[in-house]
Amino acid sequence: MGALAWYQYEMVKLPIDDRIKAGRALALAMPRYRGREDILVLGLPRGGVPVAYEIAADLNAQLDLMLVRKLGTPGQKELAMGAIASGGIRVLNREIVEALGISDETIERVASEEQQELERRERAYRGDRPRPEIEGKCIILVDDGLATGASMRAAIEALRRQNPSGIVVAVPVAPPDTVGKLRREADDVICLATPEPFMAIGNWYRDFTQVSDEEVKQTLNKAWERFR
Repeated sequence: MGALAWYQYEMVKLPIDDRIKAGRALALAMPRYRGREDILVLGLPRGGVPVAYEIAADLNAQLDLMLVRKLGTPGQKELAMGAIASGGIRVLNREIVEALGISDETIERVASEEQQELERRERAYRGDRPRPEIEGKCIILVDDGLATGASMRAAIEALRRQNPSGIVVAVPVAPPDTVGKLRREADDVICLATPEPFMAIGNWYRDFTQVSDEEVKQTLNKAWERFR
């Protein structure tokens, strides 16, 4: 589905201070979603969760998880050859797979390993809490930045199967070509900055300290407590 609209805001000075500041800046760029009762904000763990928390708090919306795992290429784990998401969704970056001559066997092995980690995180973060209802909701998908966008594309595909009313991608920073691809798959893409050359997400933050499992759980519990 093509994007209905795409908004790019040069609202932050690069590098961004941290994920909290990134989330607050994104929230300021989303006034058209304020006051709606059908909004559900989903953070991609781990780094997307603190960003998503700030957006959900500002919009007075519920926060939950969208579990996705990147499929790293052998020897270059940061280079995504694809991604998997809850619900058995797999998205492959055919350009990278073909350029590096990655075999089907290698893809299956990496996907199996990442599926185990996806399931571990589901248990660790959610416990017995049920997954949120997606049908009929306007979903705001949030990450702390995008490189290839494979994880976000897998998340979009997984959500489309659950009939949301719309899917919005909200990220602080991403390469222009990645944003362009997502415009064809999401209903709205909100990106604060699209620097070139992009290199890596961490280059555009002053503090890009890794988010721990415990921090994710604490952030989610704090958000869930607001709606009890």
